Amino acid sequence: MPRTKPTKTLDVLGNLDLRPEEAVGDYLLSKIQDKYFIKPPLVDTAGDSIELLHIHNTREHDKMLELQQEMLENSKRQSQINEDRVKQMYQTQEELRQRFIDVNSFIKDCADKKRIAEKAIHDEEQLHEELSEDIKKFKTSISELTTFREALKGTVEEFQPYEKVLEEVVKVSDIFSSPKDCMDRCDALMLAQIEISELENKKLQEIEEMRQHMVKITNEAALTVLGLKNDLSKLERSYNESRALCFRWEKILASTKDVIAANFLDKQRSLGAVNALYGILCRRRGISTDIRPQHMEAQLDFIKIELELLQELLREFEEENEAKGRLEISKGH
Repeated sequence: MPRTKPTKTLDVLGNLDLRPEEAVGDYLLSKIQDKYFIKPPLVDTAGDSIELLHIHNTREHDKMLELQQEMLENSKRQSQINEDRVKQMYQTQEELRQRFIDVNSFIKDCADKKRIAEKAIHDEEQLHEELSEDIKKFKTSISELTTFREALKGTVEEFQPYEKVLEEVVKVSDIFSSPKDCMDRCDALMLAQIEISELENKKLQEIEEMRQHMVKITNEAALTVLGLKNDLSKLERSYNESRALCFRWEKILASTKDVIAANFLDKQRSLGAVNALYGILCRRRGISTDIRPQHMEAQLDFIKIELELLQELLREFEEENEAKGRLEISKGH
């Protein structure tokens, strides 16, 4: 059973032990529990003495020292081997690095040579294409010149009789000094005719442009007149609509004036009636008419008061008449 309580004493070899009186209780507890491994005591055999345990421990310690020494020597030997391997690895790495640099330089040189060769090939191809195009142009020019030569020969043969005619004309005529002079004058006449034709075409074109301009101006003027006519018709329609609207508003204003005049007349009549009623009530009361007709509100207030008094009197009279009627009816019964 593992120790869970603090120790109290030390034995000869320095191992920590509990007191015997407390160890008995721990022993009983260890017999009861089933969680940990239980080693029952060997009652019939004597245990190892302290001296024997010391001897065994000393032997084991010596063996461990020997093993430690062997492992130390082995580790030193392995360290030396590892150092040799590391040196060899560094040397191999340096050789591989140098070989890599050499190979890389060789590859770069090859790439540069390839690029230079490709550039030279490209330049040669361009030069070859240019020369091929020039050769084609020259061949085309030669064929054109050959064709022109053949055509010129035919033209010379065709116009050779005319040369004889020109020579005869120069001999007969006093105007021309040589066939070239005759040809120059003919060329001048032809150029003059060309200029006259161009001038005629130019003038005809100007006349056509003037005609088109006149037609355009005429069309624009016609469109302007048509637009003015449309505007005039719109103005006329607007004028007619405005005149009809004015007539309608004149009728409305006339009827409004009549209504206003009738209302004003009714107002004046009402004012006169109120004033007359006020005068009648004042004469009935026997008082003077102190309120002027302009003070209509005061007259109306006075009339209202008088009418209320008259209504009260009328109500009293009606009540008296009803009372008299009831008395007469009761007497009759």
